[in-house]
Amino acid sequence: MTDAAPSTRPANAADAALLQGQTPTAAPPNAATAVPAPVPPNPVPPGGPAQPDAPARVAVALPSQVADQLARIEDKASRIEDKYARSEALLGRVEDRVEAAGARMNEAARQSDLAALRSEVRALSERTRGLPGLGALMLTALVTALLTVALTLVAQRLNLQGLIPLR
Repeated sequence: MTDAAPSTRPANAADAALLQGQTPTAAPPNAATAVPAPVPPNPVPPGGPAQPDAPARVAVALPSQVADQLARIEDKASRIEDKYARSEALLGRVEDRVEAAGARMNEAARQSDLAALRSEVRALSERTRGLPGLGALMLTALVTALLTVALTLVAQRLNLQGLIPLR
């Protein structure tokens, strides 16, 4: 974009006139469309025709105002390119930060789920902590069986058969 070589094909008649060193004629304000001026063919340099693989260059002497204007345009274009590069770098950093924030949010959500699960397990363990263990249940079963046998024998010795239901 900072190449100072002019294009071989001008955009309109005014550009063609400027490149040829002429002052462009002003078109009337009510003119519909300007017809491009014919561009003369590239001059053949002395010493023979141009090589087919070499690019065709037109040597044109530009007025100092045009050269200054082209230099200012090139400066502006380079500043725009620099701003564009800085914007791309800034967008890249923003994209990285957004991805990092998304990863942190996912991690926080997982931590939140784990915290909720931990609190549920803690509440369940507190509820089950008060229940009797296996030893207490076995002792209760043994005592219940022995008391049942003893009470049945006492009821038979005292002829309390009415307490035992018949089949």
